[in-house]
Amino acid sequence: MGMLRDHARATPSLPGIMTEGTGASAKDLVGRIDPKYRPAWDGKSVQHQLAMSCYFLLHRSRKAVLSPSRPRVVKWYCPFADQRAFPSGHRYCINIYAGCGHRCEYCYAAAYAPTEASAKPDFKRMLRQDMADLERFDVPPAPVHLSNSTDPFQPLEAELGHTRLALAQIQEHRNRFTTVTILTKNPLLPIRLGYVGLFQSLAKLPTGHSRRNEFARTGRPRLCVEVSVAFWRDEVRAAYEPSAPSVEDRIEGVRALRAAGVPAVLRIDPLFPRSPLRDDPPKTLADFGLTEAQTLDDLAALVRLAKEVGARHVVYSTAKIVQPRNRRLSPTMRAMREVYRLMASPRKLVFRGAAWRLPGDVANSRIVAPFLDICRRESVPARHCKHNLLETP
Repeated sequence: MGMLRDHARATPSLPGIMTEGTGASAKDLVGRIDPKYRPAWDGKSVQHQLAMSCYFLLHRSRKAVLSPSRPRVVKWYCPFADQRAFPSGHRYCINIYAGCGHRCEYCYAAAYAPTEASAKPDFKRMLRQDMADLERFDVPPAPVHLSNSTDPFQPLEAELGHTRLALAQIQEHRNRFTTVTILTKNPLLPIRLGYVGLFQSLAKLPTGHSRRNEFARTGRPRLCVEVSVAFWRDEVRAAYEPSAPSVEDRIEGVRALRAAGVPAVLRIDPLFPRSPLRDDPPKTLADFGLTEAQTLDDLAALVRLAKEVGARHVVYSTAKIVQPRNRRLSPTMRAMREVYRLMASPRKLVFRGAAWRLPGDVANSRIVAPFLDICRRESVPARHCKHNLLETP
């Protein structure tokens, strides 16, 4: 509730304006930005800097250095990342629910997110207050992502409709957003719930949007649904994503979205090791008690699916072994860590951001390069997940 108490009435239109109940001006907020976030402010107009500061920064904080942390649910995309290393800039993320029920073994959010899905307390009121603040502070438009830590189309959505509300609110305040990116493993649910018309409306920028002409000139989509389909065989999906929708349902959902003219991207993500893991001595995933996740034939089938449905591109990254919050690695991921140690030997794994990773050159040569060869052969553009995010306008 601390963030709610920092809700202050101010306008960024005058650099010297005082935020309510404080001795801090909007201009003062700009001067206190943590250097690691400063690149997102640099190069912007004074009005843009002031608007971002009033929306994102804690007005009443006594700290000398401030980080983006004030909003309730329409938040800074990644509050942990140094902008000098991960220059995501001014963009939003709305994590509709807390936690996720898909129980994916490889989930990167396991390091910080709850293991079970639930509604966020007072979500509707907080969402509307954030939207009101965007208008009140006249914040320039930026991309919005739903969601980077939890699926917006979990079964809870059929009961609560919080994602529908968020999308409707984005539509109502469409001038405050450029692109709308939706990431899900369950594209069939919004089809069944009748959300296609809302998707189609969000794909249009209203008259008077500050970047409407730019988008018209470039032809970039204003809305895109990114569908995560890492596996071609459903028995593999059951092993690594035990509670997620079936591969068949995801393919049906992607085809339905494309038939309705909704832009889509296939996330063949993450990419897993393939047997043989090493040539000398030969080792397979089965030697570690693991299901063969992605054969080259599987990956080729997924890439051909992307081509068939007219996906704009595919997204990839290499699987990480994430240390879950407050619990041990699952048996599957402990075994996968041993696979990674074998592949990296005699070098050590890289531990960064609460996750073990293969050395970059090993991951690229053994896991990524054969996948990219398939993409080139099928003439399907491929983007690493980081670049996919940073290139979303």
